[in-house]
Amino acid sequence: MMPEPSTSIEDAESEFENTPVKTTARRDCPEIKLAGLKVGPLEEGGEYELMYWIARELEKAGIVHLHEEEALDAVKLYKIHWKERVQSAKQIISLSKNFYPRLRRYLASQRKEAVRKPEKMKDYDKAVRLSKDIINCRLKKIISLASAPKQTHQTLNNLTREEYALHEQLNTTISSWRGRILEGEGVS
Repeated sequence: MMPEPSTSIEDAESEFENTPVKTTARRDCPEIKLAGLKVGPLEEGGEYELMYWIARELEKAGIVHLHEEEALDAVKLYKIHWKERVQSAKQIISLSKNFYPRLRRYLASQRKEAVRKPEKMKDYDKAVRLSKDIINCRLKKIISLASAPKQTHQTLNNLTREEYALHEQLNTTISSWRGRILEGEGVS
């Protein structure tokens, strides 16, 4: 049985939180023990690879600077939107493995910014509109792919983990439905 898309979303979120990210220490910090993990000691200016959730907490404390090379911004979101829209209905662009966790964080940061600075509300609204359009466009393509004959490995490789789980669930449901219609299952 295929994983539920919601489970896949939580799994992808957990995987993202535990992804190693690059950081630079803003100040010296002795070794820290967290839930059986050891972090540090950190030397000011030193570059370290830490799990995202640890790096985020240390950044909040002013201990490290988190390098988010793949972090989303308005320009990247607009480019993804444009690329997705120009592809044919059967083509789906490849997104980074952590696109959806990064999208959620980007939208949350835009929302916080808009609350602090009301003049940023238009930027937040635009980011939400672009995000919804990307998601809707990809959903249409996933539904089309799931109802079509077997897909190539390359096509399915362009789906994120969350999208792949949804595709598999839809494919199973559609195949079962199609089979029941064609076989007359349950008809005397």
